[in-house]
Amino acid sequence: MSTPTPTTATAAATSSFRSLVLPREHGSWSLALEPVALGLLIAPSRASLFLALAVVAGFFTRRPLKLVAILSSADPRRAAALRWTLVFVAIALAALLASALLGNVPIKQQSSFAPLWPLLLAAPFGGAFLWFDLRGEMREAEAELAGSTAFALVPATFATLAGWSAAPALALAALMLARSAPTVLTVRAYLRLAKNKPAHPASALASALLSFVGVAALAASGLAPLTACALVAVLAARSAWLLSPLAPTWSARHAGMLEAALGLVYLGGLALAYRA
Repeated sequence: MSTPTPTTATAAATSSFRSLVLPREHGSWSLALEPVALGLLIAPSRASLFLALAVVAGFFTRRPLKLVAILSSADPRRAAALRWTLVFVAIALAALLASALLGNVPIKQQSSFAPLWPLLLAAPFGGAFLWFDLRGEMREAEAELAGSTAFALVPATFATLAGWSAAPALALAALMLARSAPTVLTVRAYLRLAKNKPAHPASALASALLSFVGVAALAASGLAPLTACALVAVLAARSAWLLSPLAPTWSARHAGMLEAALGLVYLGGLALAYRA
């Protein structure tokens, strides 16, 4: 029996990683990683680096875990998916423990895990998304909103690990949610309208308007920079444009490119505003 060459073995391993681990939904990358980037940019700390690793490992756990749930025991991919699941769960737990130990705990008697309390808010939404995903319903609006909300709450944990109090930490999460929720509803409605499928553009527009009002209230109370209002207004204008008769006839790829650019502008604008 011939032994696989290093090149063949590497190609097989890469193929296995791509097929068993990497999410196929392009939009999920930005919805999961933008909150991590926001937390690192605005509330950096030693602990935040490990929290970022934990979140990314959790993100990569999703697909192999789903394959473990849906594949039969006779399928050789199931064993490989189980190994990847265990690897990423171990990385996530170890990184989460490291972030807790390195976190800025203001009260000495307080538990090292106290700054991780915002994750308790994200857990039900993450659980709801996982429930939809394992049932093969991750493309439902409820599933997408649950997943985006879970990740949007993560920046609050970056903030508490850096020593922020609860109010500004939750305000940071609200700014992320003002980006993610309207984006999910807008892109979903836009693509469904383009395919002549039933859509709910009113929900997307209402979400964009409520996001602007909420961010304006945070800015008025001093919990968010005024720049955030302008950034959310740009996102609301995007929603109004894409869901209007003047909308361009773009593919999902082009719509994704627009959202990626808007995400960079939003994160960069918020980072500069908080620094100022």
